[in-house]
Amino acid sequence: MADQQSHIAFERAVRPHFDRLYRLAVRLCGDQARAEDLFQEVLIKAFGRLEELAGIERPGSWLGRIMYNLFVDDYRRFQRRRLHIVDDTRLAGGIDAAPGGIDPAAESEREQAWARLDAAMAELSEDHRIVVLLHDAEGYKLEEIHELTGVPVGTVKSRLHRARDRLKKILVADGTLS
Repeated sequence: MADQQSHIAFERAVRPHFDRLYRLAVRLCGDQARAEDLFQEVLIKAFGRLEELAGIERPGSWLGRIMYNLFVDDYRRFQRRRLHIVDDTRLAGGIDAAPGGIDPAAESEREQAWARLDAAMAELSEDHRIVVLLHDAEGYKLEEIHELTGVPVGTVKSRLHRARDRLKKILVADGTLS
């Protein structure tokens, strides 16, 4: 009975954060299979710390911090991996338009724009890339990024500014922006 109560308590605490955590995992990993593994690791780790989770005021940030730490540990343990920008329509399982309703020229242009942005992101340092992904792609606030990464808010602001400036220079240089 206590085991079932633990599962129910865990479900109540964590379920509201599933979508945001999964998107963060996909953005960090750039690959759906690795993102699913990371997401599962977070859930396993969080379940093992259920008592601590119950006393946390903002469990979403706490769970995000666990995810970030697991990602960084994996990053350090294995070879350097690129982070990829992932189009939100891919997260939903595909293009919103019905088969046959896709405009090939528009789809090709959109794919090329994502590829250029992905290439530009790859030129950023890992610290800058993560801050841009968390803030601009996922909508995390500066304080939340501080909680996730342990980096002071002032440093987060500085990295975000420098990363955006660098991205703009890269995209202007390759003709994507004018």
